[in-house]
Amino acid sequence: MELRDRINTALKQAMKEKAADRLSTLRLINAAIKDRDIAARGEGKEEGVSDADVLAILGKMVKQRQESARTYEEGGRLDLAERELSEVTVIEDFLPRQLSEAEAAAAVEEAIAEIGASSIRDMGKVMGALKSKYTGQMDFGAVGPLVKDKLSA
Repeated sequence: MELRDRINTALKQAMKEKAADRLSTLRLINAAIKDRDIAARGEGKEEGVSDADVLAILGKMVKQRQESARTYEEGGRLDLAERELSEVTVIEDFLPRQLSEAEAAAAVEEAIAEIGASSIRDMGKVMGALKSKYTGQMDFGAVGPLVKDKLSA
């Protein structure tokens, strides 16, 4: 629950500083987490979501805002695109540092070796291992083709 505490502390700080944009983004993050908590309780998980789930929520929020910003830029609405990107920077404050391409490639090699993957049939196992280890640190949409290339070669 350390990540939630960091978010709540940042929320309180933004209230004190009267940073309206940051505050609204932090409230959106809290709402998304609480929404997932409610869904988890419905599934019988009384403790709510874990930090790994919170990282996944934050990663999804970043992706959504980047896509929205791209759409707004294409539509000529730079003011809205700028707002989306400013939300991305607030959300990314709580995500771990993203792996570089070289680090991601090394992580893929390590996961393949660790699992002993030899064919494309093992791709799911490799992706599962990467997701359990690097949630929030890599873009799995970009890593998927890399894993596929390594396993097909």
